[in-house]
Amino acid sequence: MQATIKKAQQEAARVWNDVVAIHKKARERGQQWPGRSELQQHTKGRYALHSQTVQMSATSSSPTWTPPGIAVAKNPKAAVGSNTRTKKSSSSRSIYWPAQAVHHDAKTGQLALPMGRGRKSLVFRVDLDFEPQGVKLVWNDGYQLHLIRPLEEKEPEVPGTAKACVDLGEIHQAAVVTDTGEALVVSGRGMRSQKRLLSKQLGQLSRKRSRCKKASRRYRKLNRARRKRSALTNRRVRDLRHKGTRQVIDFCQRQGVGTIFIGDPRGVREKDCGRHHNQRVSRWEVGQDLSYLGHKAPLAGMTCLTGEERGTSSRCPSCRRRHKPKGRLWRCPACGFIGHRDAVGAVNMHALAFDQEVTFPVSVTYQRPGPERAACGVNNRKSGGPPGRCSSLDTGLQETAVVLVLPVAGSATPIDRSGRKVHASGVKRKPRSPSPLGDRECHKDAILKQCNNSNAVLRAPKGNVTLF
Repeated sequence: MQATIKKAQQEAARVWNDVVAIHKKARERGQQWPGRSELQQHTKGRYALHSQTVQMSATSSSPTWTPPGIAVAKNPKAAVGSNTRTKKSSSSRSIYWPAQAVHHDAKTGQLALPMGRGRKSLVFRVDLDFEPQGVKLVWNDGYQLHLIRPLEEKEPEVPGTAKACVDLGEIHQAAVVTDTGEALVVSGRGMRSQKRLLSKQLGQLSRKRSRCKKASRRYRKLNRARRKRSALTNRRVRDLRHKGTRQVIDFCQRQGVGTIFIGDPRGVREKDCGRHHNQRVSRWEVGQDLSYLGHKAPLAGMTCLTGEERGTSSRCPSCRRRHKPKGRLWRCPACGFIGHRDAVGAVNMHALAFDQEVTFPVSVTYQRPGPERAACGVNNRKSGGPPGRCSSLDTGLQETAVVLVLPVAGSATPIDRSGRKVHASGVKRKPRSPSPLGDRECHKDAILKQCNNSNAVLRAPKGNVTLF
């Protein structure tokens, strides 16, 4: 199937290149650019693809071209746009199937994508609760199926009358303050740690790759590992970003918000604050947060606005004096005001966006975006349900009951985890000479002594285990 998809991508790239050549030829001759019907007639029956796929590939660039009928003979060397470039790589071209070319069997869960007369169709097992209105096969560090889902008809929600301002940040994903006196801060430390871990691992792979001969087997294996690790982090960050923006929208719905103002902080990228902070800011995808909130707010019946937020985080909401804060708490040296740093920025945005002053909220609610999807083997249960309790705040290992069976030197009597001997009758007895430091220290000493013995046996259940 992978070979079939690659050949189909090459055919789609060939369709694109031919369409580019047709437009270029018409431009050089000073003729009208071909329209939709002319392109379909030119590409009909010439490629090893489904007819509907060829038509979609040929006309997918129509919105970017100058409309037919406009004379271009006056300036034939003018730039037309980036879409005039030919496709040299087959993986950069997507394959389209409209709704009339897609067959979905709800009973068997099979999605059939035809490849043309005399060629086998691509069949995928996908459980869908809707009929796809179109399918696109995309390469994004691996093949992905993008399905067009029809929007469900819902009754329009009555927008509220409250107003809210959102301050986006790199440490905290979003801080929301409404004019009703409520505030919410969504943490972004999960995404931050994932990106930092990716930077360290990519650095390790780059140092290993620098010692390899280019295009060697080891070099290609490191490249595959690099792509695989980057794709994993992108999926985790995307999941947390969706959950965090959903927290913001749900909070605004509960507060009856009808208008949301989102500050645009992309001006801070122009500052040079050292290589460590510059790396964090460069990986801060604030544009994605703006895009997600801009799409989810109208679906919830709210109006979304975006504007400049310059100076909102450096002005005291109480005495209106400017001060450069340090740390996560905003402390005013003049009036003694103390508040959350990101909430201060959201409060000051109300004066810029809605021309009204709001009081600082009495309490601020802190939330995480949601539970992170753990890697394979760590808090990953096949039966589902919430993840297990972690052994500590900084580890993700699930606590597991461990049985240590350690034979005593010179006898066949083992001792259990509590440091007591286990006899054949199953009765546990205390050691004869307990340590003056207590049972716990005695247990540690016994385990260390027996582990040094070559006959020591450690039996534990399979999987990730935390030993205490």
